[in-house]
Amino acid sequence: MTTIPTKQIQVVPAAGRIGAEIQGVQLSANVDTAVFNEIKKALDEHKVIFFRGQHHVDDKSQEAFARLLGEPYAHPTVPVKDETNYIFELDSRLGAKANHWHTDVTFVPEVPAYSILRGVTIPQVGGDTVWANTNSAYEDLPEGLKTLAEQLWAIHTNEFDYANFNRSHSLNDEAKKYRAVFESTIYQTQHPVVHVHKETGKKHLLLGGFAGKIDGYSTSESEKLISLFQSYVTRLENTVRWQWQEGDVVIWDNLATQHYAVADYEDHHRVVRRVTVGKSIPVSLENKASTLLAKK
Repeated sequence: MTTIPTKQIQVVPAAGRIGAEIQGVQLSANVDTAVFNEIKKALDEHKVIFFRGQHHVDDKSQEAFARLLGEPYAHPTVPVKDETNYIFELDSRLGAKANHWHTDVTFVPEVPAYSILRGVTIPQVGGDTVWANTNSAYEDLPEGLKTLAEQLWAIHTNEFDYANFNRSHSLNDEAKKYRAVFESTIYQTQHPVVHVHKETGKKHLLLGGFAGKIDGYSTSESEKLISLFQSYVTRLENTVRWQWQEGDVVIWDNLATQHYAVADYEDHHRVVRRVTVGKSIPVSLENKASTLLAKK
């Protein structure tokens, strides 16, 4: 690949607290070191970064580029896409719609550090994704709620994973087989509600759709507490919304964000492919690490 001078890179903020579009870059495993450093700097600052027009990126090159950010991490339960090593495909025709707020793969202790998502088939209208800044959500909390959150631990499970199939639709044999594999292993992991980011040292809320219960509280109490803290994550001022085009690539800091794929495209086809990299075990303010509670 031809080296691109870093002065040609444009970092254009997409919202006030999170997100930026990176212009002037073609993603590749051979991207110039100085260019990659600028990409990583923007990712650290903005937490999610967007690249338009990366039509040259295919499955192989997506996996190769992802390795620059860390060791690829295959989904713990869902098989990888055929003829790939790590790609997790979300295909709406198989009922896989991530239409709830979540941080990727928090149902195990080793959470991916980064996710790299590529738009393959995008509806003409709809199918946007929204990301939220979980550090600014924590910082927005009143002092009393900060103190409470810092003491809490949440139990995350994939029993109700966003990639599960919509049970209201009949499933063909292929989908039934896929679902059986998906549900073959159920995890439960305890994470701190507030974790300290390994690279930045900032405090982030760690909740989302896999968090089902707060340790030491009843189901009803847990629902209220989770809802309260989630309401700070999903405040509009903490979010950025991306309108996908085919060929777009989005990279986000998984342990600094939550995201929501808006399922407003009815029966139109939507396919996105993700590679996650860099296992990282969250730690609390007291440096206590997340732990696996159950695997069955």
